[in-house]
Amino acid sequence: MKVKTVKVGLIGSGQISGTYLHNMINRFSILEVVGCSDIIAERSAGRAAEFNIKDMTNEQILNDPDIQIVVNTTYPTSHYEVNKAALLAGKHVYCEKMIAVTLEEGKELVNLAKEKNLRIGMAPDTFLGAGFQTSRKLIDAGMIGEPFMAQAMVVRGYHQDKWEFPMYEFTRQPGGGIPFDMGGYYMHALVNLLGPVARASGFAQCRNQDRKIKNVKHPRFGEICGIDTINALTGALEFKNGVLGNLTLVSEGFGETSRIEIYGTEGTLVCPNPNEFGGPVYLKRNGSGDFMSMPLTHGYSSGCCRGLGVADMAWAVINNRAHRAHGDMGLHVFELIHGIWQCSQTGSVHTMQSVCEQPAPVASGYVEPGMDEYSLSI
Repeated sequence: MKVKTVKVGLIGSGQISGTYLHNMINRFSILEVVGCSDIIAERSAGRAAEFNIKDMTNEQILNDPDIQIVVNTTYPTSHYEVNKAALLAGKHVYCEKMIAVTLEEGKELVNLAKEKNLRIGMAPDTFLGAGFQTSRKLIDAGMIGEPFMAQAMVVRGYHQDKWEFPMYEFTRQPGGGIPFDMGGYYMHALVNLLGPVARASGFAQCRNQDRKIKNVKHPRFGEICGIDTINALTGALEFKNGVLGNLTLVSEGFGETSRIEIYGTEGTLVCPNPNEFGGPVYLKRNGSGDFMSMPLTHGYSSGCCRGLGVADMAWAVINNRAHRAHGDMGLHVFELIHGIWQCSQTGSVHTMQSVCEQPAPVASGYVEPGMDEYSLSI
């Protein structure tokens, strides 16, 4: 029997919108993309023509009674405004990266969604992919015994020579520094594996805040560009289940270092890059020699599957269940980053105020071609 589709409208037709639209149209049969919009009309017209969907305005998307989910892929500084407008229009919302810029804005949006009996969720949805769902299955099955320690870190280089590209320009603006840009990937992965955080503390900095653009090929060569957000953060975490952890996020390095490891009483789990959907996943058991590469137990193991969270939200709407990349988890991670930032100014320990449930695991075993999406329906 053919399942009824959920209609979607996308606001913000910039660089990442192409990936979302491709996957939502070609990969997830539960979704029916109606159209897209952008503040720059030429951009939405181009995307609409590329994917054979309607070129719409924001108002047309918000006023379309058939559109149930709005996907917000605007810049971080526009997230709050667009998310709120969509909720007030009676739409479920899925937002790329963090929900807003300030913590108060994030709280307002999550509360508004609850008041209106609407769903709000946000990227990243990489934790729904094969790599971290396999990791979750191994932990839940007791393969490392009782977890007691977690380590998560990413070192990247967001430097001036990249700012000519729009995808890097936002990383120096409020709400776009690496703790907000990439922090969600690492903390969503940890909350998926271990549940919510009880307390946190740490330090945050804005390193090299005023810098001259040195790349002679850059259109703004020689100008002084300011960094308006934190770009280095390290935090100590105490999860509600007693696990201790650390989190390091910095964009002033070179190349990329990514690591998530979970240590337990009977073994160690090395998880994949949380910016990816697949593996590898490595397990070392007590008494064994080397790490073993573990077979992936879930679908969505290859390529970029952005939009997976939107599809899961749509299945949740159809089946009247909780969606996994849910607003409470997004707000919890958002509060954590803000809390550590505040601790660096006050020297205090932040007790988490937001309530967050560990998302349900995705059903395993449906990894044959064409069967991946069925696992999301459960």
